[in-house]
Parts: sequence; C-alpha cells; structure tokens
Amino acid sequence: MSDTHKDAAEKETAPAAGGAREFLSVRDLKIHFDTDDGLVKSVDGVSFDLKAGETLGIVGESGSGKSVTSLGVMGLHTSDRARISGEIWLDGEELIAADKQRVRELRGQKMAMIFQDPLSALHPYYSVGSQIVEAYRVHNKVDKKTARKRAVEMLDRVGIPEPARRFSDYPHQFSGGMRQRAMIAMALVNNPQLLIADEPTTALDVTVQAQILDLIRDLQKEFGSAVVIITHDLGVVAEIADRLLVMYAGRCIERGTSDQVFERPQHPYTWGLLGSMPRIDREQTDRLVPVKGSPPSLINVPSGCAFHPRCPYADVPADNITRTERPELRAVTGDHFSACHMTREQREKIWIEEIAPKL
Repeated sequence: MSDTHKDAAEKETAPAAGGAREFLSVRDLKIHFDTDDGLVKSVDGVSFDLKAGETLGIVGESGSGKSVTSLGVMGLHTSDRARISGEIWLDGEELIAADKQRVRELRGQKMAMIFQDPLSALHPYYSVGSQIVEAYRVHNKVDKKTARKRAVEMLDRVGIPEPARRFSDYPHQFSGGMRQRAMIAMALVNNPQLLIADEPTTALDVTVQAQILDLIRDLQKEFGSAVVIITHDLGVVAEIADRLLVMYAGRCIERGTSDQVFERPQHPYTWGLLGSMPRIDREQTDRLVPVKGSPPSLINVPSGCAFHPRCPYADVPADNITRTERPELRAVTGDHFSACHMTREQREKIWIEEIAPKL
C-alpha cells in the first residue's frame, strides 16, 4: 500500500474535523524542519480531538514529537525552516491558515501554555508579578492598578503564600514548585479555554508533583478549560487524563480513553511504557523492564513500522510486513485506535499470556 493511501486511511479513522462538540481538533498535523543534515519529520500526521473540560495526555519518549505538537497548536514555530501542514481547529477557527496576528491574539487569551522549565520561561530581569501584569494587559484594556490586583489574585489562587509581597520577587527567588505555580497563574490570568502543560512536573519532587497536578485539576474544574498534558511519565497521566495519545517517532501509534489504554493497551510500545512504570498499588516482584534500544532518528525513520527495530514481536506478522509497510491507525473498539500490523487476536493473546501477568 502506498504512503498516500495509508495516510488517507488514517484520516478516515479520525473523527470529523471541527466538530461542534470538539473544542480542539487536530487533523493530519505535519511539522517538518529543514536542516543541514536533512528533513526532520518531528510530527508526521497526528490527529486528535479534545472537548471542553476534558484532559488529553500525550505520552512518549523524548524526541517522539510531543512538545513540537503542542508548540504547533500554539503557533510558536516561527522559523523559516519549519514546514507545517494539516489543520488545527480551535473552537471552530482554523489556526494554520489564520493570520499570524490573529493567532497572537488567541495565544494567551483563548489558549495558553505552561512550559517545561519555568526558570527559563520566566524573564530573569522582571519580577514575577510584573510579568503576569503584562500578560493580562496585552489582552485587556485596564490600568496597572487593576492588572496588579488581578495578578495578586491569581498568585493567591495558585497557592503562593503572601501573594501581595511575593508579587515583587524575581524568578530566582522562587523555588521550583513556586515558579511552576507562577507559570500556571500567568497562563490562566486571562481565563483561557485551552491549557497546554508541557512536562509540568519535571524536576519536581513527588510531593510537589502531586500538588501541581491537583492544582491543574482544580483550576480546570473552576475555569472549565480543555487541558493537554504532555509527559513521558505514565503515572502523571493516569492521575489526571481522560484520554491518552501515545506518540512514537512523530506519529500517533495508539489513542483512546485512559481506561482503554491502561487496561487493554493495543501496541507493543505502549506495553513497553507500562512495563517500565513502577507500581505502588501492589508488591513488585519482578524488575522493571525498559524498552530496549533507542528512539530512531527523525531524519532517517525506519521503513515500515518505525518501532520494529525495538519490537520483540516484529516477526509475528507474516511476510516481513513490519519492515516494509507503515501500519495504519485502525479502530480497535469504538474510539480506541492502534497502529500495529499484528491482528487483534494476536495482540490479545500476547497481552493476556505474556504482558498483563508481569504488570
């Protein structure tokens, strides 16, 4: 089957674009970068939907295309070397073909992002409060006094002690957890309807991680926002996500509800991610098993299934198909999709007999 036909088949499995019930709809998103070494296919045909008030978890190893996808949604790929195609519908408005000024208006007002490293995302020369004030005044015609009151209110809402005093502190005077809270306050100061959190708990200790996740969940309920949370930590998305999208080598290889993906995963890569996740709900008798090998180069992605060089079941399908044809993203049941050449019966047998007993 040609790549053109396979791409078409994948689009057919995706829900209709710009549906009335979907606040965010991404359709066949491709983000490629021209480099001196070749074309980097960071995102290569990703589709998903997100409803208002719902949380989508995007998981995968470093280099799988998670953050590039989120930056694409936010319209932050400004390099001339970036090639972007597909469709991104935000509340019925298409963003890729939209005017750059319109995307800037939406960014911060209707959609906002919490970046992975708040210390580098916050400007070191300006106080935390002044940066929140600026983010508010860009989208609201108010005086500095009103904006300051709003900023202090947001700092208090995200759990910063003595917010009026800490308003004048600089980013280096905040702890890691406090900086992340300040980033959340800045992201939510304009009550955006879409919040993207890129590795929001990275480098934070376990207690602070739990506090940040609880905060995002509580604020989501308060504002009714749609949330995309990007992480390599399945424990994080198990706690907060309604739906999951698993990425590998720039493509979606499994998509479904959290219950579907955790209880009946359909892709060997997802099995590998689950097998490398520590469990605290029961005694762990076996050692954690990492996914063997390394993620592929996005310049020279393996032919066929990109995961086949690392997949212990690459030889299960007949005719060497895993090495020659790229698998389509097909429906397993309802809105659960998987891109694997093995038949559903083969996957079920392996899951029941080999994978599930070890998890």
